[in-house]
Amino acid sequence: MVLQKSPAKANIWGYGNAGADVSVTIDGKTVSHVTIGSNTQWNVLLPPMGAGGPHVLTFTSGGVNVTLNDVMFGDVWVCSGQSNMYFQVKQLINHTDVMNRAHAYSSLRIFKLDRVQSATPLTEPTILNQWHRPGNDATTSSFSAVCLLYAMELIPDLGIPMGMVESSWGGTPVETWSSPDAINVCNAHRGKRGPGTPSVLWNAMIHPILPMTIAGAIWYQGENNAGHAAQYSCQFSSMIQDWREKFHQQSGQQTSQLFHFGFVQLAPNANKTIHAGFTDLRWAQTASYGYVPNPTLRNVFMAVAMDLPDFHSPYGTIHPRDKYDVAERLALAARVVAYNESNIEYQGPFPSKFTLSGHTMTIEYDQGNNPIEVRSDRGFEVCCGHSNNFTCGIYNFRPAPITQHDQSTVTIDTSVCHGTNHFVTGVRYAWEVSPCDVKMCAIYGEDDDLPAPAFIKHVPF
Repeated sequence: MVLQKSPAKANIWGYGNAGADVSVTIDGKTVSHVTIGSNTQWNVLLPPMGAGGPHVLTFTSGGVNVTLNDVMFGDVWVCSGQSNMYFQVKQLINHTDVMNRAHAYSSLRIFKLDRVQSATPLTEPTILNQWHRPGNDATTSSFSAVCLLYAMELIPDLGIPMGMVESSWGGTPVETWSSPDAINVCNAHRGKRGPGTPSVLWNAMIHPILPMTIAGAIWYQGENNAGHAAQYSCQFSSMIQDWREKFHQQSGQQTSQLFHFGFVQLAPNANKTIHAGFTDLRWAQTASYGYVPNPTLRNVFMAVAMDLPDFHSPYGTIHPRDKYDVAERLALAARVVAYNESNIEYQGPFPSKFTLSGHTMTIEYDQGNNPIEVRSDRGFEVCCGHSNNFTCGIYNFRPAPITQHDQSTVTIDTSVCHGTNHFVTGVRYAWEVSPCDVKMCAIYGEDDDLPAPAFIKHVPF
């Protein structure tokens, strides 16, 4: 297993006879002693342990010894969400190679919760697969592909053990992973049944692991909330904040109240032009900023995936098989946001200035500081109105192709706004469910190959 390394203390808990004593040793040295309470549960905070291992932990009570071998101290990450997080290693192209490479990481361990739902909070997790060193085996092949690949991307740079805890279930909305406290913040009580019922997976698959000391969480979910973007913007940030508070409380204040949270922005789906649903949800995932971290979503990072369609996926277009790029982008962002690495570009270009002139609009990226690469002339749209304060609806936008560009700007043709509706009152980019072919959206960072995320901007510019 992997327990959280210093500076935090790993929280360990168990059960025994009320009033009995429990002593804990690490590598033969006694580090803690506790008396079991009347509720038969005990817990101890281990001393802060540096990254590494393996160690041997021994628990003794009433003459009975329990020994845990092969214990590593490193960073523990929870991986949660719906089917694209549940998407298994064996569903990847070249999955055998992934499993063989994973085994080479001697300090990587995986742990998987079973899919269980409950109407009330549970105290113990239902475990499908105990802590396991990945390899070419059934346990690894059925583990979350994104979760495993994320760790495999980070370990070479960080050089520390990683413990990956999967808790995911396909076809589930954000409400089911949220506590009643989080749901009440947004007044979002959508009627569902089964694993989509509000809080039933929070109760069974998150609440039982709250005592774990963790470094952070990654999340791939949102498909089941498409069509309810306005609600999701509140629900997502509320869930993150609630998880942070409750992991902190239940771990003896060892998990940070601002632990790092990464997510995958929704990937493409249908191979046709659709301007709603996933598009609005992507924007909502960023709390309507278009990027993270931001003032609402602090210590949050994301991987843009809208340029990674897989229209021939045997698992449906909603389940693209390319989790490699997703994990690489997510880990790259984590290296900066979670691990404070410097001199790394971890997100694609983002607009910093809009200038209207005649029948054109020039859009500057990143204050002109980072070079862009233009791979297509399509993807931009402008909203045409009859007045300068016209409110743009879904169907008020018209294509505005790129006519020229340089190292930091693109100029788009706004001549589609003419006559009665000659005011340009909005502009948006990549506002489609599936905006481009693989890695062929319009704007990328020239030096990092990262796609510019979708955005929408209304007057004033």
